Amino acid sequence: MLRVLEQSQLKPSTDSELAQQVAARDEHAFLALYDRFASRVYALTMRVLGDAMLAEEATQDTFLKLWSRARQFIPSQGELSSWLLTIAHHTAQDRLRLESRRLPASNARDPEETWRVVTDEATSGSEARWRSLYFAVQSLPLEQRQLIDLAYYKGMSQSEIAEVLNLPLGTVKTRLRAAMQSLRREWLDETEK
Repeated sequence: MLRVLEQSQLKPSTDSELAQQVAARDEHAFLALYDRFASRVYALTMRVLGDAMLAEEATQDTFLKLWSRARQFIPSQGELSSWLLTIAHHTAQDRLRLESRRLPASNARDPEETWRVVTDEATSGSEARWRSLYFAVQSLPLEQRQLIDLAYYKGMSQSEIAEVLNLPLGTVKTRLRAAMQSLRREWLDETEK
């Protein structure tokens, strides 16, 4: 039996064409865009949030916004990928703000309490310093932890951080400097205890 293929199945549609089809509520077009962009959206949200579950939720939210806002995309103003990644970044930032507000209420573990639970008897001086640094980083506000994580644990340059967070380079430099000053104060306070 011969199967008649739709024109969209014969040639791949452009991103703009697919976005127009999504605006007309075409589920196949939506799935095609999901297949094209889900990994990039997830990678971006993961870099911003640093948590796989939150990144998955932000990725889902991004594609829900694509479905509901596809009519707002104007091809003459830019690429769909840029538009979608901007939505993803804003969605991740919103999630980050939400989580930073929830953190004190939902995280019953106080860094001071955790510090007391871990004993120093079995650790060397070097391990104790690394542990104290870890707890000092954990006691920082979420935004500062994120900057330190991107710069020092993930090895991103300040320019890369600015691009990922959609912030001016000067703002990243200022916030990273403030984060390091806060970390220094926290760490000195930890080591003096």
